[in-house]
Amino acid sequence: MNTEILGVVAMFVITLLLAIPFGKYISKVYTGEKTFLDPVFKPVERFFYKISGIDPDHEMNWKQHLIALLTINFLWFFISMLVLMNMSWLPLNPDGNPDMSPDLAFNTTISFLVNCNLQHYSGETGLSYLGQIWLMFLQFVSAATGMAASIVIFKAFREKSTEKLGNFYDYLLKSTTRILLPLSLLMGAVMVFQGMPMTFSGKDKMITLEGKSVEVSTGPVAAFVPIKHIGTNGGGYFGANGAHPLENPNYFTNMVEMFAQFIIPMAMVFAFGHFIRRKKFGYMIFGVMTVGFLLLAVPTVVMEMNGNPAISQMGIDQSMGAMEGKEVRFGAAASGFWSIVTTVISTGSINSMHDSAMPLSGMTQMLAMMVNAFYGGDGAGILNIFIYIILAVFISGLMVGRTPEFMGKKIEAREMKIAMIVALFHPFLILVGTAIATYFPEVGTSTLNNPGFHGFSEVLYEYTSSAANNGSGFEGLGDNNLFWNISTGIVLLLGRFLPIIGPVAIAGLLAQKKYIPEGEGTLKTDTSTFGLMTFAVIAIIAALSFFPALALGPIAEYFSMK
Repeated sequence: MNTEILGVVAMFVITLLLAIPFGKYISKVYTGEKTFLDPVFKPVERFFYKISGIDPDHEMNWKQHLIALLTINFLWFFISMLVLMNMSWLPLNPDGNPDMSPDLAFNTTISFLVNCNLQHYSGETGLSYLGQIWLMFLQFVSAATGMAASIVIFKAFREKSTEKLGNFYDYLLKSTTRILLPLSLLMGAVMVFQGMPMTFSGKDKMITLEGKSVEVSTGPVAAFVPIKHIGTNGGGYFGANGAHPLENPNYFTNMVEMFAQFIIPMAMVFAFGHFIRRKKFGYMIFGVMTVGFLLLAVPTVVMEMNGNPAISQMGIDQSMGAMEGKEVRFGAAASGFWSIVTTVISTGSINSMHDSAMPLSGMTQMLAMMVNAFYGGDGAGILNIFIYIILAVFISGLMVGRTPEFMGKKIEAREMKIAMIVALFHPFLILVGTAIATYFPEVGTSTLNNPGFHGFSEVLYEYTSSAANNGSGFEGLGDNNLFWNISTGIVLLLGRFLPIIGPVAIAGLLAQKKYIPEGEGTLKTDTSTFGLMTFAVIAIIAALSFFPALALGPIAEYFSMK
């Protein structure tokens, strides 16, 4: 038990130690300062600028950023639909996997486009190698899209007053070449040496422990898995995702994959502080996120290590913890820790079945996605917590009777309306989607494998995962049908782009305003007091929005076990 806890602590501490200097590197990339990778990637970037005709020095305002972001994402959507619906006759399909149906292709395309990777198919049977490679490309650019959007906020608060917020395509390309690609290449090399497949051959024949010959799917797994985690995408090459031995062979690879999915969301917070020249403000944000993360992670690890009381009453030894749905090579502690990391940072990859977790562990997993602001995905974490910071500034201003100001800019009605729409639209998507699915059982809950409280949790989890662009699931749900593919696809779209459009618009509007120098009455936003205020806003909104739904699902299930 002590060894398991030590492994969990090591994963968090090592990631933190790596994230601090990496955050400084990220800041240098976006400010245009010299880095050690310049000689390698500057020629590559110049090549892309030349063939595309893009001038990286042409600065955009916030509206132009959003137009560029939405336009290029629409182009990727169109290409993806073509690829996924025509895999059967396209190259790189040695196993003869079929085309996707239009509704499944729609859901898969949207899912990977919005950095969610909600998978209503099993990777080894649902995709050709070309399909896997295309989705791997989307995992790069979807992560880079979120990072590029967050840099608009960085830029808005670096300058005192400006309409020029950099170039979206420059941010997108640098996010890919300077951050995502180098880390993916490094991790891919490690994974190959740990036995992860990297081949374009078809299925491989293997001999089981019983002496039977079976065919096992392989493919370019070692290329797919790194960006799955580094980009906080989470899509599994195999249906079992990170619980599959070829996608996560041992405890060492489990630790590497943990570092990979955790490092950029954590480093982006430190990069924010470096970029805007307010390191203390970055530390305040990190403190709020870390407190929230630990309040979710610690109870989950403890509950999973203590085991299931219903099974203990049967006289079964539970010294290893609640091991249903978990891999013995990882154990209960590392599995519980992963389940919170992957839901907090919007990765959505799994190394155990969340459907088999203890009821209150399922609740903490859902809460991580419902809050969606503790670290968050690549870039998305900054975008999401920015909304809560604006709300906290406004409420603090009302409490002391002053016009709310944030970093020298007045927050007025227009910014507050946008912030409130974004903050409330997230629970709206989750709760309305869940209500529709449960109200019409013939299309929604008829696909459940579990009745009662747990069945409700499966539905609630599916829409929570979709709205938070997470992608994990309570997989007792039969979700590959027209209703689930279309409904979650719509939630995926709205849950991704509104939380990008809103913060970018607020940052752009604030950047244009006249800078007001800080005085004695200025609200200090880099203090622990303001951090506590921000955390309180997050907790209150989450409690008011989601407690009734959680009471009908995981909380009721917990009390039913007594």
